[in-house]
Amino acid sequence: MPAEPGDVASEHYYSERPTSSSAPRLLRFLYRGEVLAFEVDRGVFASHGVDPGTALLIGCLDPRPTDRVLDLGCGWGAIGIAAAKAAPQGHVLLTDVNRRAVLLTRSNLRRNRIANGEARIGSMFEAAQGISFDIVATNPPYHIGRPAILALLESVPAYLRPDGYLLMVGKGSQGIRYYQGWLEERWPGSVEVADRGSGYRVLRVRPRPRSFQR
Repeated sequence: MPAEPGDVASEHYYSERPTSSSAPRLLRFLYRGEVLAFEVDRGVFASHGVDPGTALLIGCLDPRPTDRVLDLGCGWGAIGIAAAKAAPQGHVLLTDVNRRAVLLTRSNLRRNRIANGEARIGSMFEAAQGISFDIVATNPPYHIGRPAILALLESVPAYLRPDGYLLMVGKGSQGIRYYQGWLEERWPGSVEVADRGSGYRVLRVRPRPRSFQR
């Protein structure tokens, strides 16, 4: 991610406490006929607007009205807030290690009048302990490296309900084909490509029942 004016060159959006100068601004996008408004800021992923991968994943969101959804690595909340709108009787948990991101998400939940969602600070699944979900949705921080991403994927089934699934997005340069192959090898027959475009693909993964052993 290129540094923005005022940013610390070595800082990344996965930093727990961003030190780049704050320069918040508003953006809006249309989702299911409703205009959603968001405050975004430097030091948070996609601070210029919804990135193509996240937009593709949002287009694949199809929760049932009562589903429980986890937006893992929520940034400023685009995926989770869209999910909350699509599952009005359900509940959405939005988590991120980046404290600035979580503060923005909390503000954006209020801004969009979301009563069925909450944002928590935590790395990976730290903030979701003891909870199971119908959908885990993520545009993972691929720069943390392949071992860390594989550890994340290995952990997913423990947080899914028996009929739940993972929805993840990535592009070729981020290794999405490698992760697709790994997932298919780990849980044969569990992976489908929900959508693709602009070099990205969205994977829907339904791990086999054997994976739910704790």
